[in-house]
Amino acid sequence: MSVKTVNVQSVAFGDPRKLVLIGGPCVIESEASVLRHAEKIAKIAREAGVPYVFKASYDKANRSSVHSFRGPGLEEGLKILAKVKKEFQLPVLSDIHSIEQVAPAAEVLDILQIPAFLCRQTDLLAAAGRTGRVINVKKGQFLSPWDMKNVVHKLESVGCKQILLTDRGVTFGYQNLVSDFRAIPVMRSFGYPVVFDATHSVQLPGGKGEASGGMAEFIPTLARCAVAAGADAVFMEVHEEPAKALSDGPNNLALANLKGLLEVLVRLKEVVAGCESVSA
Repeated sequence: MSVKTVNVQSVAFGDPRKLVLIGGPCVIESEASVLRHAEKIAKIAREAGVPYVFKASYDKANRSSVHSFRGPGLEEGLKILAKVKKEFQLPVLSDIHSIEQVAPAAEVLDILQIPAFLCRQTDLLAAAGRTGRVINVKKGQFLSPWDMKNVVHKLESVGCKQILLTDRGVTFGYQNLVSDFRAIPVMRSFGYPVVFDATHSVQLPGGKGEASGGMAEFIPTLARCAVAAGADAVFMEVHEEPAKALSDGPNNLALANLKGLLEVLVRLKEVVAGCESVSA
């Protein structure tokens, strides 16, 4: 199944033989932390031959508790992400949460990400779509993959054709998510590359009362399944010390485990591409 190629600097989403990595710490904890993570992850991705987009949130507006760390905010966060772009020549991605954030975010970010809880917000989608930036929309945990076709139509209605769709599991009872890998071919059938969020998919929302829990041991399993199902990219929140992460630590991938996992995913992507070429 062919999809439109979406280009972000030198990164091409939709290349059947190239898996893309979107990754970084969940939230901007500090400038030093972000630059350190960006440098280390970029090196690992480069050695694995994986095109890489850096991700970190300047504001985690959907935290479980009012007491949870949210990040440095829009202005300071964008300054830090701009440094990542300049120092490491990396495309950068972060979440936007309101129409007011769209214009300033688009001046820095290469990819504007619509969080899962906001994926049906028509005015936010339209404002983001008009910027000319690539738009990555996370499928809400409450939506079927077929419902994302309406999201695509909303973006296309304002002339946006640079679209990525991300699956991050679906609500399955209280404080649990499951991944239905039919979502990947279903959303690819809309004509755009699909990303699989391997770390939020192991999240246990609100599982710790005032914070989310997670089962990070299943990140490799779900990532492998997603690539086998045809995912064009894998999204992973990566932290050098997940136990000390200020956001989503229980479902972060440890930086030390990234290299080995990427190497497996690259080989698996090559196998899948070979199978698809034979079947075609």
